[in-house]
Amino acid sequence: MIRNLRHAVRRAPRRTVDLSHPARSPLGSAVVNCVSYLDGARLQQGNRPAAEALRQVRRRGDGFVWIGLHEPRQEEFAGLADLFGLHPLAVEDAVHAHQRPKLERYDDTLFAVFKTVRYVEHAELTATSEVVGTGELMVFTGADFVITIRHGPHGSLGPLRESLESAPEQLAQGPAAVLHAIADHVVDDYLAVTDAVQRDIDDAESAVFSENVRGGDAGRIYQLKRELLELRRAVTPLDRPLQRLAGGSLPHIEPGIRAYFRDVADHLQRVTDQVASYDALLDSILQAHLAQVTVAQNEDMRKITAWAAIIAIPTMVCGVYGMNFDHMPELRWTYGYPAVLLVIVAACVAVHRGFRRNGWL
Repeated sequence: MIRNLRHAVRRAPRRTVDLSHPARSPLGSAVVNCVSYLDGARLQQGNRPAAEALRQVRRRGDGFVWIGLHEPRQEEFAGLADLFGLHPLAVEDAVHAHQRPKLERYDDTLFAVFKTVRYVEHAELTATSEVVGTGELMVFTGADFVITIRHGPHGSLGPLRESLESAPEQLAQGPAAVLHAIADHVVDDYLAVTDAVQRDIDDAESAVFSENVRGGDAGRIYQLKRELLELRRAVTPLDRPLQRLAGGSLPHIEPGIRAYFRDVADHLQRVTDQVASYDALLDSILQAHLAQVTVAQNEDMRKITAWAAIIAIPTMVCGVYGMNFDHMPELRWTYGYPAVLLVIVAACVAVHRGFRRNGWL
């Protein structure tokens, strides 16, 4: 029924054209693509108005329309919302963004929200480095349409559309197959970002346990924890929507495709486990760093104390002979001065050797 779906989505990457930027769209500032499909193939070359594409599909009684938008304004999206009968609450969420990952049902229409993520390259991790960049991707699916709304500069679906078009047997399964491909694409990006973040965590760990105890900067570790929290906010809430798609009775989600949503949910669980383990590891790294700083401070204090004790010896002797009493036998001794200096040096050397033997110096 659904053959080689995973193979189509995960096929080896090929040279693609980025279709995501609104400046390249022939249909306006928000609509990036508007294509109708029948049996997995385009019904026309190029883009066409949404009303005409939908009318063509419904006249044939088969196929679906896939419309892609980038950060539409309320007035730009209002016409499409009326044309496809989208719920006003979902439309408001799609336009204004800043939503948690979720899946909502409005009559026979599903509204899914995904958080897209990307790894921000940086030469060196600092206390202010951005590591994880996020965006949002909203998907409306109905019986004969898919509408995707992208917020943020990344998360392009152009390569994904081309990949699906190269496997028409997958697009022939309808909007549910597109929704699965999008979910799989988003979760694959999560996996790539978590692998990249692991390299930063390894670098932070190496810095903490390097010979230079002060090499591990607590600010860098805190920054990694903040960026990891951003990743967790994108990943963790998506578990419930995928579970519903995999096991729930939802419109236009055929039983045969639910197994593929379960596979995506399994991959998401792997990401969730990785993020949790990274957070625990960063806690351990931070504790180790703070412990090392404490040990280093204690060593510094021991050295300061040891040198203060050594300096106290000549201070004490000179203080005794500076009291100016009339009856001090050593004051009139010919060899008193060199003898006192010799005693001071011998006492200081003995104390210094004792501190070195005990590891204080």
